[in-house]
Amino acid sequence: MGFPVSLRVDDGDVGEEGADAVFAWLREVDARFSPFRADSEVCRLDRGELARDAVSADLDEVLGLCEEYRVASGGAFDVRLPGRGLDPCAVVKGWSVQRAAGLLRAAGARRFVLNAGGDVVAARGPWRVGIRHPGRADRVCAVAELTDAAIATSARYERGDHIVDGRTGRPATELLSLSVVAPTLTVADAVATAAFALGADGVPWAAARPGCEVFAVTADHRVLRSENFPAARAQAA
Repeated sequence: MGFPVSLRVDDGDVGEEGADAVFAWLREVDARFSPFRADSEVCRLDRGELARDAVSADLDEVLGLCEEYRVASGGAFDVRLPGRGLDPCAVVKGWSVQRAAGLLRAAGARRFVLNAGGDVVAARGPWRVGIRHPGRADRVCAVAELTDAAIATSARYERGDHIVDGRTGRPATELLSLSVVAPTLTVADAVATAAFALGADGVPWAAARPGCEVFAVTADHRVLRSENFPAARAQAA
């Protein structure tokens, strides 16, 4: 799916079969929902080869989430930007990894952490998850302590100015990074992307979402965080 995935299970024996099911699911998601694979369901829908009312239940759920966050963000979050094809990756990643965590629980895992390119689902715990410093790849700017929660980060340091404000069609540049802790990675990932697209206004917007806590670094290196962000320790950006 374009990012490394790692799994650690400390309580509960999922076995190779359980772990294999997780990675098989993520490979299936990549094949079905990638905007870069011409034969994916997403690309077929985008080309008009598949009617909107004929998509799979999974894609219907994803598109519903995309619309929910488009409306909630006032259009800042939009998976159908002018001049671009349908790209629901900002929802698909968190949604699919949260589903993978469900597969782990069904296989018997109790205390585990599933890390997908820095976005993490943590079960039981506590688990300490570092948030990368936006200017130094070898440092963290905060450490979140999670128990039965998830964290996702949207940032400019890995892929440049790739998050676009759907209201303007221009890259969102008011923040360097923004992390969201939420009950599920489905929520954390979508809220983080939408909030980043909103810019500095996205920090209070994300903090007001049910169950969400936020840690952000602005373009001028100020740290903004919600009152109850579960930080194990923090240091200045």
